[in-house]
Amino acid sequence: MEFSFNDLCELLKVVHQTDVAELTLKSDEFELNIRKGGQLAGGAVATVAEMAMPATHPQAAAFMADGANRPTPTPTPPPAVVDPKWVDITAPMVGTFYRSPAPGEPAFVNVGDRVSAGQTVCIVEAMKLMNDIEAEVAGEIVEILVENGDSIEYGQPLMRVNPS
Repeated sequence: MEFSFNDLCELLKVVHQTDVAELTLKSDEFELNIRKGGQLAGGAVATVAEMAMPATHPQAAAFMADGANRPTPTPTPPPAVVDPKWVDITAPMVGTFYRSPAPGEPAFVNVGDRVSAGQTVCIVEAMKLMNDIEAEVAGEIVEILVENGDSIEYGQPLMRVNPS
């Protein structure tokens, strides 16, 4: 398997832009382990990219010798404090998240709004169908975790409610 330094850089960019937390590639010539967002002692967050190749491999020598060619880790902000009593409103399907019923109309809910169980809080578009997403509990919206128009995954938290 031929794997150039430019291929490595491109792979690191792609991994950085996705939710992939860890990736391992192995061949007879090299082993590549990429891990991002790992927890270290004291709660620090590390971004790690290791490349294990034979020392004689020209790509490995260039990568390891030239610190300027190494990707610079992007600092990850510390995780927000989440109260254990908060209830997540999660995506019931893959689709596109919308905060309002139509462009230019006000959002169904905003942070600080009170909601009742069964109240529509957003829409998920899936396969050209608009699906109302309802609050499962009554309470106050404390966080909206995705932006209008974002692609979302099944089970992804969309909002957090502090139940009343």
